[in-house]
Amino acid sequence: MKKFFTSESVTEGHPDKVCDNISDGILDEILRQDPTARAAIECAAAFDKLLIMGEVTTSATVDYEKTAREIIRKIGYDFGTFAYDKCEIITAIHQQSADIAMGVNASLENKGGEADEESLLGAGDQGMMFGYACKETEELMPLSISLAHHMAERLTQVRKDGTLTYLRPDGKTQVTVEYENHVAKRVDTVVVSTQHDAVVSQEQLKADIKKYVIDPIVGGKWMDEKTKIYINPTGRFEIGGPEGDSGLTGRKIIVDTYGGRCAHGGGAFSGKDPTKVDRSAAYFCRYIAKNLVAAGLADEVEIQVAYAIGVATPVSVFVDSFGTGKVNDEALAEIVKKEFDLRPYAIIKTLGLRAPVYAKTAAYGHFGRDGFAWEKTDRVEDLKKYL
Repeated sequence: MKKFFTSESVTEGHPDKVCDNISDGILDEILRQDPTARAAIECAAAFDKLLIMGEVTTSATVDYEKTAREIIRKIGYDFGTFAYDKCEIITAIHQQSADIAMGVNASLENKGGEADEESLLGAGDQGMMFGYACKETEELMPLSISLAHHMAERLTQVRKDGTLTYLRPDGKTQVTVEYENHVAKRVDTVVVSTQHDAVVSQEQLKADIKKYVIDPIVGGKWMDEKTKIYINPTGRFEIGGPEGDSGLTGRKIIVDTYGGRCAHGGGAFSGKDPTKVDRSAAYFCRYIAKNLVAAGLADEVEIQVAYAIGVATPVSVFVDSFGTGKVNDEALAEIVKKEFDLRPYAIIKTLGLRAPVYAKTAAYGHFGRDGFAWEKTDRVEDLKKYL
């Protein structure tokens, strides 16, 4: 039985990703000075304006405007209405609500016996978070989102290294994978839309994007003579970024996670410190799922945890192995609860989330990339005993 599944990615110059980059860049600057800071920083960008807003409680001193302008410059917006040295920046930052802080500071589920007050951290909000892993790629990610991310990264690489000097920062990629009996067989469709300057012809752009972006990532193993390729299908794409469309922090949550292959709780990541389980628990669920698959307990697994604000222990743990588990899903859920400490403080400690590690997550996906603690498979040997 054939099925088709599609995922997309966007470059760091996409207006939503500009906002994600600024939110996480500011968060890192805060955490460098104050690892225990509380922050939920969001941005909105449109035409020639950037609004930096949210709640921050910290001893750190950060120049929000200067940090934002430097990030915009690094992305490549040194032209147009949103140029780093021309756009108007407005800040609206206040301290974390005392009502929220009360729930986070000390868990309502204080059973005593902890060595320090930090151990009693409650969840920063209610909600459900998901993690996922599968055997389609070496990084245990779905093939469609993996290829889409790699092409988006490649778009940025060939722009910044001078291979294609006419490219500009905004861009999107999309990959449709054909499956047969749940196994990825080929790439059916590739879509790339990239911002460019006025001097390049559409013919040259299409030839260059295929040669330097699509073929190195998707060509060979996955493409065949029937693969459909669309490059800038609407034609001209000169106006992009916030000048062409508004951007918001946290609007690309499916791009950030698994390309739609598993459920999503709705919470965004960028700009949030690790007491926000929207972020930290989603990272930990990926860590658990990846280790379960790497250990051979399932070929594909989705994990959900849910929290109540102020309560440290999850109110539920759910596992779905889509029929691939070597033990049943109920047993897998019990393994998760036994082997992994899902309290916020334990998650933060296990993954080292007080460090300024977030800026590099803001584009090209939070999962399936080297260098992140939640991508380690260091629990595999512990888990193999359940086979």
